[in-house]
Parts: sequence; structure tokens; C-alpha cells
Amino acid sequence: MQRDEPRIPALMDLILRGLRIGASTIAIVELLRSDWVGGGLASLAWLTFVVVERRRTDRNPAER
Repeated sequence: MQRDEPRIPALMDLILRGLRIGASTIAIVELLRSDWVGGGLASLAWLTFVVVERRRTDRNPAER
């Protein structure tokens, strides 16, 4: 009988998660300040990080 141990996230996963959270926070702050260009660019960065993170997890389904 094997024990299911939680997987320790790789460094790249932590970096991507941090970038995603940072980009979403910056997007919200910029949009609340009515800086539409900065908010739009930060939203685009957030979307890019989300797509990259999903593609990484779809590529390695055995590591989940």
C-alpha cells in the first residue's frame, strides 16, 4: 500500500504562480485608477501566464 504524499511544486510552478498573482493584482489596481492602457497590458500579461500554466499542466498529466 502506497502513501499518497503531496507533490512539492517545482520552482517554475511557484514562479509562474507568483507572476500570475502579481499581474492580476497590478491589472486590478491600474483599472481602479482608470489607467486603461496599463490595466489592459497587465490583463494581457495575466492571460498569458494563465495559458502558459495550463499548457504546462496539460503536458504533464502524470505529475499532478
